[in-house]
Amino acid sequence: MFEGLRFNHWKTSESEDGIVTLTLDRANSSVNAISRAVLDELEQIVERLAIEKPAGVVIHSAKASGFAVGADIKEFVEYAKHDTVLENIEHGQRVYEALARLPCPTVAAVHGACMGGGTELILACRQRIAVDDEKTRIALPEVMLGIHPGWGGTARLPRLIGATEALPVMLTGKALSAKRALGLGVVDRLARPDELLSEARLLLRRPATRPFARRARAWATNTWLARQILAPIVLKQTAAKVRKEHYPAPFAMIEVWKRGGSGISQRLKLEARSVAKLATTPTAQNLIRIFFLQERLKGQGAGVDAQISHVHVVGAGVMGGDIAAWAAFKGFNVTLQDREMKFIQPALDRARTLYEKKLKSADKVEAAMQRLRADVDGSGVAAADLAIEAIYENAGAKEALYATIEPQFQADEILASNTSSIPLDELRKNLAAPQRFLGLHFFNPVAQMPLVEVVRHDRLDPLIEKRALAFCKAIGKLPVAVKGTPGFLVNRILMPYLLEALRLYSEGVPGPVLDRAAKKFGMPMGPIELADTVGLDVCASVGRELAPFLGLELPPGLDDKLEAGKRGKKDGQGLYVWQDGRPQKPEVPQEYVTPPDLADRMILPMVNEAIACLADGVVDDADLLDAGVIFGTGFAPFRGGPIQYTRSEGADKLKARLEELAQRHGERFKPKNGWDNPTLAQGGFELPTSPSH
Repeated sequence: MFEGLRFNHWKTSESEDGIVTLTLDRANSSVNAISRAVLDELEQIVERLAIEKPAGVVIHSAKASGFAVGADIKEFVEYAKHDTVLENIEHGQRVYEALARLPCPTVAAVHGACMGGGTELILACRQRIAVDDEKTRIALPEVMLGIHPGWGGTARLPRLIGATEALPVMLTGKALSAKRALGLGVVDRLARPDELLSEARLLLRRPATRPFARRARAWATNTWLARQILAPIVLKQTAAKVRKEHYPAPFAMIEVWKRGGSGISQRLKLEARSVAKLATTPTAQNLIRIFFLQERLKGQGAGVDAQISHVHVVGAGVMGGDIAAWAAFKGFNVTLQDREMKFIQPALDRARTLYEKKLKSADKVEAAMQRLRADVDGSGVAAADLAIEAIYENAGAKEALYATIEPQFQADEILASNTSSIPLDELRKNLAAPQRFLGLHFFNPVAQMPLVEVVRHDRLDPLIEKRALAFCKAIGKLPVAVKGTPGFLVNRILMPYLLEALRLYSEGVPGPVLDRAAKKFGMPMGPIELADTVGLDVCASVGRELAPFLGLELPPGLDDKLEAGKRGKKDGQGLYVWQDGRPQKPEVPQEYVTPPDLADRMILPMVNEAIACLADGVVDDADLLDAGVIFGTGFAPFRGGPIQYTRSEGADKLKARLEELAQRHGERFKPKNGWDNPTLAQGGFELPTSPSH
């Protein structure tokens, strides 16, 4: 059938019964990212299929990792630079629509990851079958890149499963498991891995019939009247979660669906124009940049064997206990040490709760619990490949502990501290093997926060750093290597923001006003709520450690709260009163006038400290700094991080605003060293640079 045609990215075969199998296998790549070349070849194949009219077509992937990870984002960035996004989206739509119009039955056979443009490809087939296992993940995650599905996702999914089910899938970008995809009607059947293709051929011959109720819902929720009624409701729900000026894509997608009539060509036209418009927004450019930064962080531990199977954690408090639980969850054998069993038991209980939430099956929960063992006498140290110290912030206590751990090491074990603020040059003074000591600074809550700071010092062996990066990758975290100066990267940048917010609070600015201003800028949580969540005792402890180094003072009123036992969320009372895990924020009087420089007073100290961190070489480059601050503090992702924010606003402009604040409110706002750095120059959108070393 395909004589005379040669393909780089597709393999074709035809069985005796006239069924054609198309196998996607992108050349020179471990995954299937759908590029222009992949689409061009598919276009030729579909043209030939339309003429030859085979008995049926099965589309699947040759990659072990999955069906397809989506569109090639690097190509998308090039299209955005050259203003050819619309043309390329329309091309992809035409290819998929030609596939959808084939006169023969088509089945997509899915295993592993099926994302974005890959999901849109399977939606262009008549039916879909997926492997029934935990690796199967089907999603349309384009909103996370500041755009929305553009190759027919918004046009087809609501009509397939009903708008009330389809819109949340596209608005959140969350992946569906195989069973959930089947329940929603995204796929028609499930199969065992070894039977995927044979079951796909069976589905060609005996198509699944969609239940009448599902077909009726799909029709009813997409009528003109339903769209006019549902769209405002969904818009309101979306606006409660994100701001339109920060994240325009979800709102644009709802509008595309609302205006999309019964004809697919009109729906595709609306979709393509909307994505092309979104591609030019700073939000999309910054979120795409963050995607590549995340990939860079993930890749740092690649190609190195961590040589770690047994982890020993000392200190079963919230941080130590949760680090131990997470490592065991990720498959490591873990021993957890503290002075008495009564200190370890709460950590084991929390671990069980985590595993029950994540693992669903009792067997898997028990297997994870078996990997996490209480170890009061610390005998696990001798067998460990990595020992993590997670005791309280006191340099003397930590050094005394190292003196008992280090002699028990057999060979090239790594000793790590989870200190959040003590410089490592100080902690490594009395070690016999300082080259095998570093910081692994996790963030609370460990199960949710993606970042780990891998903290360096002047005697660290580079190979040990690489093994630590590989360990972070193995436990599913994003590592960033930082210099061991006070506060490292994240706390050094976060503290000026928190301390200034607490100072404003002590000056009489209501907590809800401060929280609203920070959220309006794009922070995920306001600083007053954050201080209570972290704990006022932790804020005060880290603040005391860092304030002299940062040229700051602890704001008044904090000690009074602590003396009264009001540490925040954990005590039910702090700056706010907490009930059922939620802050009860007081009403702000209507006549209250918000100070005009409120946001600048909170945000610009963070930016100022970020510039200083770059100048001090706390991280290797500006891209890593932005990545660390976004994944460590939640700094407004759509702004691209403090350095990217400085570039887009203009360094001279922000520096002048800091100078004004210094005149008005004090020396703490004076611009720090580093504002003349050439990397702060304004420029067009560029992908993150590759690592310099």
